[in-house]
This record gives sequence, structure tokens and C-alpha cells, in this order.
Amino acid sequence: MITASNVTLSYGKRVLFKDVNIKFTPGNCYGLIGANGAGKSTFLKILSGEIEADKGDISVGKGRIAVLKQDQFAYDEHTVLNTVIMGHKRLYEVMAEREAIYSKPEFSEEDGIRSAELESDFAEMNGYEAESEAAVLLNGLGIPEELRGKLMKELEGGEKVRVLLAQALFGNPDVLLLDEPTNHLDLKSISWLEDFLFRFQNTVIVVSHDRHFLNQVCTHIADIDFSRIQVYVGNYDFWYQASQLNLKQRQDDAKKTSDKAEELKAFIQRFSSNASKAKQATSRKKLLEKLTVEDMPISSRKYPWVVFKPERPCGDIILEVKGLSKTVDGVDMFKDFDLMVRKGDKIAFVGANSLAKTTFFQILAGEIEPDAGTFRWGQTITSAYFPKENGEYFKGDYNLIEWLLQYSPPTEGESFARGFLGRMLFSGEEATKKTSVLSGGERVRCMLSRMMLTGANAIILDEPTNHLDLESITALNNGLISYTEVVLFASHDHEFVSTVANRIVEFTPGGGNIDRTMQFDDYLESAEVNAARDQLCNGHAELSL
Repeated sequence: MITASNVTLSYGKRVLFKDVNIKFTPGNCYGLIGANGAGKSTFLKILSGEIEADKGDISVGKGRIAVLKQDQFAYDEHTVLNTVIMGHKRLYEVMAEREAIYSKPEFSEEDGIRSAELESDFAEMNGYEAESEAAVLLNGLGIPEELRGKLMKELEGGEKVRVLLAQALFGNPDVLLLDEPTNHLDLKSISWLEDFLFRFQNTVIVVSHDRHFLNQVCTHIADIDFSRIQVYVGNYDFWYQASQLNLKQRQDDAKKTSDKAEELKAFIQRFSSNASKAKQATSRKKLLEKLTVEDMPISSRKYPWVVFKPERPCGDIILEVKGLSKTVDGVDMFKDFDLMVRKGDKIAFVGANSLAKTTFFQILAGEIEPDAGTFRWGQTITSAYFPKENGEYFKGDYNLIEWLLQYSPPTEGESFARGFLGRMLFSGEEATKKTSVLSGGERVRCMLSRMMLTGANAIILDEPTNHLDLESITALNNGLISYTEVVLFASHDHEFVSTVANRIVEFTPGGGNIDRTMQFDDYLESAEVNAARDQLCNGHAELSL
């Protein structure tokens, strides 16, 4: 169990938390949510002791806290297996001292006494099962056996993140603090993590932008808003419904109070000079003085305006792909790939190799050439492309107004750009900030603005939810659900895929593909699809969003 008492933290005049009192109990998983900048990661750091609050106390008792580390280079000189075991600091220290004693060429009486003490501590902390437990965690998170003896510096960035996640999960900690644990995980690993956390008996506090993950693992939602943290029982969907009802009730209560005040004011103004009504007017004046109309607190949660409006509907021919093949660094991305896109298609491209999806989208956008095959857009089609890497679009010394006007109709000027940017949460001085200082999420909102201005009737999106907060993901999600024309996209967000896509195309290892018109959850559970994948991959397939 971990308890926060009267925790307050401010940065200058900005108050992140004020007198927060909250108790996280064993057996529960708490999803910590809030808008970007609300203080989710900061609160985790306060709980872990990494930073101190301005006032208040954190109580953990004698329990052990495990934290998902963010520094990918901290363990570069350690092996993968040892890095995982280092998640239990005391156990690793005992192991290291134990091994140092046993490696001595001569064994003294003092060494014998000390080794006996260490063996007792080692056994008490389940040290004899440490390597096998670490191996199970690494296997579940997709780190193969051949990597476990390598140094961390030999691993790719995504592999390091998985090892650090295994480190946090290792040794059955009393409190587990996880900041974006699903980043860099494929669907299989996310599913394994969901099962692990479902069985975990102690306390979990997790920050995630993955709504499906929050729905699967959370028993409670801790919502940071109005400079406080309110806990709701239930998963993310339940929180969303409850919070909307709560907000509506507060708005209704405020309106009733305001209406009553206006009624009293009108009566007083009308009859204050009337002798026969003076007593009633005075009574109502006293009532009005007691009546307080509380201003609705300004929420830190804001939703951008994401609406794609096609200038014209798609014609009969939208996109024809015939015999398309592409190899990157000797690996087949896809081979003899055929695709006929139909009206109303919203196609999610999935598969273990994210490069295959990116490569296909780059070919459709005209950025690279295929090795073989052809593709043809219909004459009525105007396409808009959202690339995974967008740095090329933000070169140059532009402010946001100047940047957006590059993609706006030539008849429009600064007032149009300011209005558009305001709806995308760049209001006031935010609209004049330089593009060179934008965060990842701000760049994504700019790229979505650019796409909306095209009036395209075919949209290509390569992992658009990366860097977005839950509010922006929800806005984009709803915008694509409402969009009436064609969408081709890839995303790691399960909820996003399952609510937008009506057709799934999977790129399988070896360059094959599976194409089915069905909902994503049905696709995942389809025995026929699984059999087709096994046949294509010779029994070694691994599906990933």
C-alpha cells in the first residue's frame, strides 16, 4: 500500500497538485490519467521518491517500490539478464557479494560465515529462482534467449525498453509504478502484460495513453484535474461515462443557481420601490446575498477539433495495387501484393514489421519507388498523407501562423490561421511560437491541421496516435469514425483500430499478406485467419499492431 497525505506541488504560480490525499491499496491497479502537462509522470516521481513535493508526505511502509526506468543507457555495461535482476536491488547486491566470495581462490573462515548469511538472505528472497523468473519475463515481452547474455548497449532502443519493463516487474514488488509501459510493445507482448498485471496481487499505478490497455487492467482510475486527484472505481470507459455525468450535473447545478439569482434580481428591481412589496423585496435581497454562484473550475482537459471534410466523394476507382514488391536491406516487406480499395473502406494495416507498413505508405505517397508492381489512384481521388516521421515538415524559421498559411487557401490570412490553430489548442500567444520548439504532440496536431485543409477523400495515416494525449486521441478517433470516405492507416492503439477499421490487411513475415473485411477484434479471434497466418509464416508468426 502507498499513501499520499496533503501533497502539494507548484512550479512558480502554476499549481500541479494541492492538498492531495489518496490511498492506493494492494490488489488494485490504478490508471493515472490527465491532460498533457497535468502532472502524471511528476506524481509518479513523487510517489517513488525521485522528487519531493512542496509539502505533504508519502508513506510506503516497509514495502518495495519498483519503477519503470526511462533512461535507456543506464545499464549499457550490464547483461540483459543482470539488468532484469537489478530490479530487486537488495537481491542483486546479495548475488554479487555471494559470487565474489565463491570466486576467491582461498576461502577463509570469515568467508564461510558470511556466505552462510548470504545464502540465507538469498533463499529468503527466492534468489535460486531469479534467473528463471527473469527469463519468463523476458520471454513474455519478446526478448529471445540469444539476447539475454548480451550487454544492454548491444540492443536496439525498443529492446532496451522491454528489458527495463521486465526489470520493473521482477521480484514481485509491493508497489509497481509504470509510465507508458506499452510503448514499443507489439500486440502479443501487450496481451502478455495485461495478463501479468491482472494476476498481480500487489499495488499497480500506471500511466498510459492506450485506452484498451487501461480498460483491460485497471480496477480504478485516478484522474488528475482541477489541481487535485479524484479516484473512480472501474476502468477507463466507466471513468469517462461517470466523469461526463458528473460534469453535466455540476453544469446543471450552476445553471439552476444562476437562474435563481437572476429571478431574485428581477423581483428586487421590479418591486423595491413598491411599498406593498418592499418587505418581500428586502427578503429576497437577503436570500440573494446568501446565494453563491460558483464558477465552474477550468479543466486542464481540452479536446482539439479534428474534422476531415472531403471536397468531393470518391468515384468508383479509388486505389488499385497490382503485384507490388519491395525489399529493404535484403528483407521482403511485401511480395506480389495486390489490393483493391473500395468505397467506404477504412483499412487498418497490421503486422509484426512496422517498416513494411511505413514502406507501403511511402510508396503510395510517392516518396519511394517499389521494386516491382504498380499502383494507381482513381481520377476523382485526392489523398493526404500523415508520415510517422514528420521532421521534414518543420524545417525553417516559421511561427505556427506562417507554417499553417503554407497549406491554407491563398485567399486566407492571419485571422483564418489563428482561428484554425485555436481549435487545435494553439490559442493566443501559442499561435506565434516557433515550429522548431514544438513538442511531439504539438507537431502531430499541426500535421492533422495540414491534412484537414486538403479536403482529401483518401487519408493515409502512419501511427498518428504516437505522442498524443488521451483527449487528442479521442478527438482524432471520433473524427475518423465520422469521416465518410477512405482511410488507410496503421496504429498501435487497439481501441483506435477496433473502432475505426472495417477491413484488416496484415503484412506477414516473408512478404505475404492476409486481407479480410471484418472488425479487428473478430480478426484477432478468427480461427481461419490464424490458420492462414500459420501457413504463410510456417508456424512462426507474430501479430503486432
